[in-house]
Amino acid sequence: MKCNVGSFDRIARIVVGLILIALAATGSVGAWGWIGVVPLVTGVFKFCPAYTLFGMSSCKR
Repeated sequence: MKCNVGSFDRIARIVVGLILIALAATGSVGAWGWIGVVPLVTGVFKFCPAYTLFGMSSCKR
């Protein structure tokens, strides 16, 4: 897997993912909040499968 998620994109994904997971864990939002796992994982691993499908990258090369 090549890196295709850049620094700002990575930080944004991790923050949004953590917020969604926290909201789901506290019951503030429904079970859909657990979808925050997706941006969290893509941010941690610096790889987004959707970017690969569309030929995108936010990484500086």
